[in-house]
Amino acid sequence: MPLRILFAILLLFSVRLSAQQDTINTTKQLKEVSISSYHINDSLLNAPAAISILTAADLQRNDNTNIAYALNTLPGVYMQSGGINTNRISIRGIGARTPYGTNKIRAFYGSIPLTSGDSETTIEDIDVEIIGKTEVIKGPLSSIYGAGLGGAIILSPNYTSGEGHNASVSTTTGSFGLIKNTIRYGYATQKGNLNISYHKLENDGWRSNSAYNREGITLAGEVFKSEKGSLTYFGNYTYLKAYIPSSVDRETFEDNPRNAAFTWNAAKGYEQYDSWLAGLAYNWQLTDWLQNATSVFLNIKENYEPRPFDILTQDTKGYGARTQFTGNIPLNETKITWLAGMEYFKDGFTGGTFANLYEQNNGNGSLQGERLTGTGQDRQFINIFAQARIPLVKKLELQAGVNYNKTQFELENTFSAETSGTQNYSYNGIWSPHVSLQYKPAKLQTLYFSASKGFSMPAIEETLTPEGTINPDIKPESGYNFEAGGKFYLAGEKLYAEVTAYTMRVNDLLVAQRVDDDRYVGINAGETLHQGIELAINYYWRFNGNYTIQPYVAASLGNYEFKEFINNDINYSGNNLTGVPDNKINAGFTATAPFGVYLSADYYFTDKIPLNDANSLYADSYSLLNVKAGYRTVLFKNLSAHFSAGVNNITNTHYAAMVLVNATGFGGAAPRYYYPGLPVNYYGNLSVNYSF
Repeated sequence: MPLRILFAILLLFSVRLSAQQDTINTTKQLKEVSISSYHINDSLLNAPAAISILTAADLQRNDNTNIAYALNTLPGVYMQSGGINTNRISIRGIGARTPYGTNKIRAFYGSIPLTSGDSETTIEDIDVEIIGKTEVIKGPLSSIYGAGLGGAIILSPNYTSGEGHNASVSTTTGSFGLIKNTIRYGYATQKGNLNISYHKLENDGWRSNSAYNREGITLAGEVFKSEKGSLTYFGNYTYLKAYIPSSVDRETFEDNPRNAAFTWNAAKGYEQYDSWLAGLAYNWQLTDWLQNATSVFLNIKENYEPRPFDILTQDTKGYGARTQFTGNIPLNETKITWLAGMEYFKDGFTGGTFANLYEQNNGNGSLQGERLTGTGQDRQFINIFAQARIPLVKKLELQAGVNYNKTQFELENTFSAETSGTQNYSYNGIWSPHVSLQYKPAKLQTLYFSASKGFSMPAIEETLTPEGTINPDIKPESGYNFEAGGKFYLAGEKLYAEVTAYTMRVNDLLVAQRVDDDRYVGINAGETLHQGIELAINYYWRFNGNYTIQPYVAASLGNYEFKEFINNDINYSGNNLTGVPDNKINAGFTATAPFGVYLSADYYFTDKIPLNDANSLYADSYSLLNVKAGYRTVLFKNLSAHFSAGVNNITNTHYAAMVLVNATGFGGAAPRYYYPGLPVNYYGNLSVNYSF
């Protein structure tokens, strides 16, 4: 995208709306944003790191069905969404080459990991309407969240505020059979609170074989709340059945994008699972200078996935615990703040594959046949972390931290008898240090520089040989990240601007190579270079009483390339990194009126994306425009209503919402690189809230 277009967009001003969805912001300035209590810092401004925040208002800025709309407004973050259940998140290019799904990025809901032991992350199952805030930590700067190369995503539960009872009902309907209903109830006292919600989301899908059905119930809250501490609890059950149209070749993408891949349509392929999450966390103020946060968690998932080439069954169980101490040490007129803790996580799965006899099922789709394979794996790791914040001189402070990780796993083949056996393997312990310098020229301005090391563990497929045994030569990816940035409140705190420049070199690049329809193996094939500039600006303008306009812009200008990469004797060094756009720009605004009417618009520009390592084929760049209008009103005492309607992809742009990198065609078929994106689509929402 030419730079003159970027500069023109910058004149529109800037970044994130921070008012709550059902509250009109009547202040005259922007508010400083707080961050997770697990950090050593208390606010975004005081953190020498690239952290982006999405409020509940940001997450519900669209149709309340897919978090991708909100995440894609953040600089450096790119969430591809081939369907509500088919997503891939990359941060600064890390994770872009994952064949399906998301890895190399850790995610949490409160203190409960959403990342499994095999490095797969799924956040789309968490209902957007029960998330209070989302933090995205970019790069390996967070020793307390595992020092992953891509960073971490932290979803915070949405608790009832104030005392008393609160109940709400929300209904969304839209194009292609979209219907979503959410019911929530909350009760809060000085001693604690209770929050329970139920949601059901259905969609016929705009492509063949793409119907979607998800429902879930969530329980969360606090008890024993006092000045000294509180116990928080969380439980979530999700049922999902989602049909899979899969990716298509170039000709189908251009001429018949509503079609599913032929074999997936014939097999009526889908994924179905039941998922449970549960956790307890206790925060305790031990003394006036020391506090502790300890949590335990459990997750269980039972998965059944009929695919054209086989039927996959997999039962996963995981559990773990985390404890963190935070304290301070007086130092002259200031103090040293520190934290230290440990995280233990173990999970495993048992499962296998069965023959899919769909071709013999008279057009009725998948039919389970004989067992083909049986496998199991247990993986466990321990993270030990520490961090300190040390004032050096006035306005200048040092922050330093370290993370130690030790990972080991066991692989068991149970079927067939010829391949049965058990293998154990562990990686060497990994030390990941980081250090930052922060300078504050003024109270509401921050400059920082940081250096850090991070790592990414191989996924299960990447640890195996083509024969299905553990490959002891596979190493975790590792890399060093250097970045400098600034955060500024200006113009009487009406303008917030943030800019970051970074460079990261990743060694022992993990490359997934396809050896069969559903099988990938990994190799360490070289190095990648990730460089870029991220810019975010937000402006708050109030005029004529309580009329407001909040424009924003967020831009990522990157250079992602293979520094040294030789695969199958072909040298790809110097080529662009596959699966990620170099440049991504977002802009938009929210306008509000004092009588409850509002209008918002979001513009998305995504640069072209390399589809293969040779860079001989690219997905085209595209621009999208979403618009939403709404009205909030008080119907009776304590009873309020919210009406809204919106249009996504208002220009009806034809684009690839997700791509499959290095796709391979089998049996002479053309490679299927493309997941077609939704055409123009409409939705409306009605929600009612009652407090008593």
